[in-house]
Amino acid sequence: MLNNTRDKIWHIEDNLSSASWLARNLGISELLASLLAHRNITSTDSAKSFLFPKLGALHDPFLLRDMDRAVELIKSFIVKKRKITIYGDYDADGITATSLLYDFFIRLKTPTSFYIPHRLEEGYSLNEKAVREIAKDNTGLIITVDCGISSFSEITLAHKLGMEVIVTDHHQLPSGFKPLCPTINPLRPDSSFPFKELSGVGLAFYLAIAMRSNLRDTGFFQGTSEPDLKSYLDLVAIGTVADIVPLIEENRILVKSGLTVLAETQKPGIKELLRVSGIKNNQAITTHDIAFKLAPRLNAMGRLGPATRAVHLLTTDDEAEAFSIATQMDTLNTKRQEIQNGILSECREKIDKMENLERNRTIVLSNPQWHRGVVGIVASKIVDEYYRPTLIFNVEGDLLKGSGRSIDGFNLYEALSDLSDLLTQFGGHEYAAGVTLESKNYEEFCDRFEELASKKLDIKDMAPKIEVDGKLGLESINPQTLKDIKMLLPFGYKNPQPIFWAGPVKIVFSTVVGKGHLKLKIKEKGTTFDCIAFGKAALYPLEGKLVDILFHVEINTWQGTESIQLVIVDMRVN
Repeated sequence: MLNNTRDKIWHIEDNLSSASWLARNLGISELLASLLAHRNITSTDSAKSFLFPKLGALHDPFLLRDMDRAVELIKSFIVKKRKITIYGDYDADGITATSLLYDFFIRLKTPTSFYIPHRLEEGYSLNEKAVREIAKDNTGLIITVDCGISSFSEITLAHKLGMEVIVTDHHQLPSGFKPLCPTINPLRPDSSFPFKELSGVGLAFYLAIAMRSNLRDTGFFQGTSEPDLKSYLDLVAIGTVADIVPLIEENRILVKSGLTVLAETQKPGIKELLRVSGIKNNQAITTHDIAFKLAPRLNAMGRLGPATRAVHLLTTDDEAEAFSIATQMDTLNTKRQEIQNGILSECREKIDKMENLERNRTIVLSNPQWHRGVVGIVASKIVDEYYRPTLIFNVEGDLLKGSGRSIDGFNLYEALSDLSDLLTQFGGHEYAAGVTLESKNYEEFCDRFEELASKKLDIKDMAPKIEVDGKLGLESINPQTLKDIKMLLPFGYKNPQPIFWAGPVKIVFSTVVGKGHLKLKIKEKGTTFDCIAFGKAALYPLEGKLVDILFHVEINTWQGTESIQLVIVDMRVN
């Protein structure tokens, strides 16, 4: 049996030389300078851009290839009041992108509808049945958001049915990509847009910026008000964080501004979403709130059924409708958690019975009873626990449909590309993918997937690595430390919450709290701090022991009193 609580690798870099230079030139603390250097921010200009992100620094949307063609095509439909359909994806990024453009065009008084495919019945992206339905609804233009980059046959069909198509998608370009219509994707090699890692909703926002700019220049808004694009930044923040794109450069600007808009939102649907998520209106909202409270509820709609009502929630002006949909969404999310936890337990049982897992580099599991809408989350949980590239499949007749998640050093999309002769369909990126294959190919797929991983991954790659920002003695932790850390907000992928190392420190008190957590008091050179160590109850008792710790520095609020608390990320008992 594989020990899923094995040691992690602590990776600590020396950034002192870069940090000292930055600190002197910017007039900031050595600590903040070292945190910037650890994020490869080593020039004064890049540091200023990072610390003080401004909407005015966003790149020109017309640097995106085909943006000009898309805008002119859309304008012709707006002027003639011909119908546009926004075609989205069923995840939080796709839902927010669909909501943004749908609301934007409605405010331009353009006949607009939207279509989101049913995850379980239609699958991802454009499909023939949907295209035919949309054509019957008198649509003249389909605009895809967060999907469509590989939908060549469906685009061809749309053209045959008399419709125009614009693709906006941020996913990997397929092999031999040749656009059949205006196609906006920052990954296009012929695109001069500097930032390549926008989310689907970020790309939709750029289309709205370009569209408003063009309409403004041609006098469209004379005698009427322009859409307030800043008001859409709450949607941009939710979708961008939910899709786990890097929170740097453009995304950092959009999310930092978006969090402020989100906290002050007047949209009835988002206010109700905040309510059912346990977040008070007008309180500061974090990326953690989005990732663990808002996004799972939005995603629950599309995981267990149609995601259409999620778009209605985000675009409605009716408070009663917003209350009803948000309440239903919260109920669905609870159901999703129950289904997910059941599948996760079954996966653990299967893994415990595996004979060769210590030697194997991958985990591939399947079951006809597993709900296809949640296998991706389960794969993520398995990777967190066992740190192996993982694929979890639902079985439907002769087809297996599943989701995969990967680890550092193993590009899942490239691996699946190498195995494409066995696959009916696949798509995704380095760390996550969706896969469909025939049952007759399953065993060969498992063998070849393992073989590929064995060639790419050494035994040292099979332990998760924790990137540590540096050593921080307890005596150096004070309110200024927290101020420096807050300058890095918002946290997310490629800009994680700082992790520090201290030790050896002495544990002077320990007790088990909640569901398997440890509350500690630690001491070093006369300085003491309270700590919380989530999921570490198995280490109890620890009084009197010397430990090295990795930790976050946070504020703990208890009965109206704030104090500094250390949140333990990992611990080594000496």
